[in-house]
Amino acid sequence: MEQKWSLRLIRLAAIFALLGTYLGSHMSGAGSYEYRPIHAHILLVGWLSMFAWGIFYRAFNVKSKKLVAAQGWSAILGVFGLTLGMWFYNINPFNFSSTFTMVFFIVGGTTLLISFALFIVVTFMINQKEEMKH
Repeated sequence: MEQKWSLRLIRLAAIFALLGTYLGSHMSGAGSYEYRPIHAHILLVGWLSMFAWGIFYRAFNVKSKKLVAAQGWSAILGVFGLTLGMWFYNINPFNFSSTFTMVFFIVGGTTLLISFALFIVVTFMINQKEEMKH
């Protein structure tokens, strides 16, 4: 299970890395930095956090497979929700209502926060033999 999640998270991290660096390149070329917070969060939570979680799951065997899946899905939903919500809230390209954009942003960020909390629990649930090796 951890190997499957490792690959999923690392592949998504690579996609977010490309998206984040493309967005940074676009901002630089256009001379407009309105996407700066979105660019930063795509790289921090989309690239860096997802990659770190993927490497952790590659290196360790976790006792609870359901917890691995819950952390992985909340990470994916949270990263997409936070970054899209931030885009909707700050730029509002589709002219959504301010209530919708704020709620979308908050739900995405809260889902990501839950994922980080679950990851803390995951780090304490690795098999003892794995812990001794590292």
